[in-house]
Amino acid sequence: MHWGWNHGNWGWLQHEPAMLAAIVLWCLFSIYWEKEATRASAAAVRESHVSRWFHLALINVGQLLLFIQVRGLSGRFLPAPAVFQALGLALVAAGVALAVWARRCLGREWSGNITIKVEHKLIRTGPYARVRHPIYTGLLAMYAGTALVSGEWHALVGLVLAVLAYWRKVRLEEANLLRGFGAEYAAYRSETKALIPGVF
Repeated sequence: MHWGWNHGNWGWLQHEPAMLAAIVLWCLFSIYWEKEATRASAAAVRESHVSRWFHLALINVGQLLLFIQVRGLSGRFLPAPAVFQALGLALVAAGVALAVWARRCLGREWSGNITIKVEHKLIRTGPYARVRHPIYTGLLAMYAGTALVSGEWHALVGLVLAVLAYWRKVRLEEANLLRGFGAEYAAYRSETKALIPGVF
């Protein structure tokens, strides 16, 4: 793969203000996420290392593609008026807020892996009262918003990779939670949508 720099070796850093703001939001979110990861409780059941690394590969490549131009994917899929950048940045901020809110509602039940925790409790408060995977909704909003801010094909490809990664993870996590909680989770699933309230 050939990375296409626009302005010498540092072209990838020379983003427009809206994209720089999106990058700052992503960085702040990542710092918070890593800090909170130390507070998770122990897992009784955990997904395989292969499954976890496959997911990480998809989302990390997708995230890189949001920000870094790739030769052949640097054209625009959107025109460049400021309204798209403003909408995209608002979507990134909303995604951050939703993911952080959902993470705080989970508390020690959260895990980056697909797990069943020791003495795991099914959380149905906050955004979990409306959707089963609000963290993934927030993260996908961040990817979608950044793709809008960019408006270029490489960012859209990054969004597609993230959608594939989280759709796969939703399916695996649902199966795991059904095994862990049985009828309780089946009832919860019948009453809520996976990612978007009232839609999907």
